[in-house]
Parts: sequence; structure tokens; C-alpha cells
Amino acid sequence: MSLLSLLSGSSLHNEQIVLRLTNYDLYDAECGIEDGYLFHIYKRHSLKKIGYISLRLGESPGLYYLGHIGYRIDAPYRGHHYALQACRLLNHVMREEGLNSVVITTDTDNWASRRTCEALGCVLESIVPVPEPYRIMCSGSTQKCRYIFFPFGR
Repeated sequence: MSLLSLLSGSSLHNEQIVLRLTNYDLYDAECGIEDGYLFHIYKRHSLKKIGYISLRLGESPGLYYLGHIGYRIDAPYRGHHYALQACRLLNHVMREEGLNSVVITTDTDNWASRRTCEALGCVLESIVPVPEPYRIMCSGSTQKCRYIFFPFGR
């Protein structure tokens, strides 16, 4: 599937979930996001929206703490590895964008997200303090775990 077909209404999917492109061109100068994709995550057979995943493109101090991939699964749907599956479904987009590695950040106490990163095969690069100016964009977090994801191996 090409990025053009993705942008024109196709979706990424597996047996359990579907990613539907909701927004392309996530430009946000304050965060340093040059471009990106936002997908809503749906259960495949019921088409019930269960969360979202974003792929942010660019490099900046803000993205250092925010990460290139962000996801959220709504509370009633957690525990089914949907975030893990959604990250894997982004591999095609990352390949098309020429990304050999991306950063996923999590709060230090978000064990579910940390387990998702570990199941993806991410490498914990570091745990970093979030400076005051970046805490608002990081939902008040004072520390972030920085995981490096190599979608196509090292």
C-alpha cells in the first residue's frame, strides 16, 4: 500500500484492529513537529473506536520528550495488546517515510506502556527529567522513559 492510497481512504489492519488515517500534516511549531499522521484505532469487526496512535515526524527539543510515536487506548479496551498491534501496523508508514528508528516515550510509572515498548523490542535509551517548559506538552510528566524502536531491526 502506498502513502497515496493510505491518504485516499485505505486503512492499515490486522485480524483485530483497523487504523484509519484521521489527520495528515500534524505540523506543530511549538512541539517541533514538522509533519505526521494521526490514526484512530478501531476494533476490526465491530468498528468501535478504541483509541488513537500518532506518528510525528521531525526532531526538536519538544519531540525529545514527546517521542515520535504516541498512542492511547481507551480504558475499557486496555489489556488486549492493541497499542502493540497499532505500533506494528505503522511499520509500512515508517518504511515509506525512510525511518529506521523512532523514539517512544512513556511515563516512568506507566507499566503497560513500558511493557508495550519491551514487547516491540524497543531499547530503553534513558530515563530523563522533563524540564519545566516541556511539562505542559507532556501532560505534566516530570520524567520520561525514552525507548528507541527499530521497526526493521538494527
